[in-house]
Amino acid sequence: MEKLHKLNSFQIREKILNKEIKCIDLVNYTFERIEKIDKIIDSFVYLRKESALEEARIIDEKIVKGEKLGKLAGIPVIIKDNMVSKGDITTSCSKVLKGYRGIYDSTAVKRLKDADAIIVGIGNMDEFAMGSSTKASCYKMTKNPWDIERVPGGSSGGSAAAVAAEEVFLGLGSDTGGSIRQPAAFCGIVGLKPTYGRVSRYGLMAYGSSFDQIGPFGKNVADVALLLNVIAGADEYDATAENVPVPDYESYLGKDIKGLKIGVPKEYFVEGMNADVEKVIRDAIEKFRELRAEIIDISLPHTKYAIPTYYVLAPAEASSNLARYDGVRYGYKGENVENILDLYVNSRSEGFGDEVKRRIMIGTYVLSAGFYDAYFKKAQKVRHLIKNDFDNAFKDVDIILTPVTPNVAFKLSDPKTLIDLYLEDIFTLSANLAGIPGLSLPAGLVNNLPVGVQLLGKPFEEEILIKAGSAFEEIRGSWKLPEY
Repeated sequence: MEKLHKLNSFQIREKILNKEIKCIDLVNYTFERIEKIDKIIDSFVYLRKESALEEARIIDEKIVKGEKLGKLAGIPVIIKDNMVSKGDITTSCSKVLKGYRGIYDSTAVKRLKDADAIIVGIGNMDEFAMGSSTKASCYKMTKNPWDIERVPGGSSGGSAAAVAAEEVFLGLGSDTGGSIRQPAAFCGIVGLKPTYGRVSRYGLMAYGSSFDQIGPFGKNVADVALLLNVIAGADEYDATAENVPVPDYESYLGKDIKGLKIGVPKEYFVEGMNADVEKVIRDAIEKFRELRAEIIDISLPHTKYAIPTYYVLAPAEASSNLARYDGVRYGYKGENVENILDLYVNSRSEGFGDEVKRRIMIGTYVLSAGFYDAYFKKAQKVRHLIKNDFDNAFKDVDIILTPVTPNVAFKLSDPKTLIDLYLEDIFTLSANLAGIPGLSLPAGLVNNLPVGVQLLGKPFEEEILIKAGSAFEEIRGSWKLPEY
């Protein structure tokens, strides 16, 4: 069989619809490839082999009968381990949810299934989406396909690595402070954090409820547009999913961007940024000039407060959200329990990992009566200022261009401090604080490691990012993923 994994999602769908390959043969091919590669990469924590093969058989029957098929007909997809999938192990890569199986489908997962996608497995992640490396999983450490001694980024590292290693064609991640865009950049693929409210969060295990957004991974911008078309839109089960029109994102592919105004904020080119990474981003800016976009220098003056603001607000929300994991209703139950207090304390102390416990403690502290005004309330005011910066900038520009990360993927063995790890999200956090969409796409290589460029847009204008990203891909030229 030809190297099917080298195709993109559009090409593989056409082969299925044109009866050049059977869906069940593609799914078997996919699992054979996963079996070969994933012992190196460790992207998956759970495979849906039996269910996926049955779903593939049903799609083949539909094709034979001439029945209508969904937009993702037969395409193998990975989802992150914090998206509930009925009957499947769903644990947020935490011991505290050991053995939990979903009793319903999250809205994003249901829309994948309704579109006839084949979910082949569940991706590794940092526990409860808290991390930038996918090292904080209760299962394993995922490796970067470009260099297996390096991290794939986080927290959606399993999904990103699986797409980059061409184990699957598409993936879903969630982004609370950069958890789609940073791993996309480190793994040399495309990742999109939609506007807060563009995609339903129903069935997503919450970290920070006012930050979290589900979004797509793909090999190219077209893949991301296709997947976003499926998952975007209002949802009766989620009041935060806005009832605003969803454009046909695919119709914005391959369009001219002459006259598009692109803002470049000076605050995103900071001291300590890798000089080679900065050169790649500066080269990307020049490519947009060649596309006849207008480059405008702008300022986002409150950017320097994004990290401290995020690490007050997000842990506060996590402290509240994770209170439900108490050892009573489901998941891990503590050992050596003599009373109800022991059950709560032991279940949470033994079930949660270090990073999760750290953020719960920070969140509980800033929400406490003596510190609420000094920390949480003040951080909310700064969040408003950061959002105002973007609102003001978007009066003069259509999109904003920045780096995704200050460095390339770091080594698994690097002795990173907590502050070092938190600083990995320095260029991505602001978009979550402001609730705006962000697209990460490969811009070049430094020492054979990918560098991503980030495009930020106005709320609910993901189509402009897709239009600009697609044009950039054309002028950038072909992009090869690592061979496996």
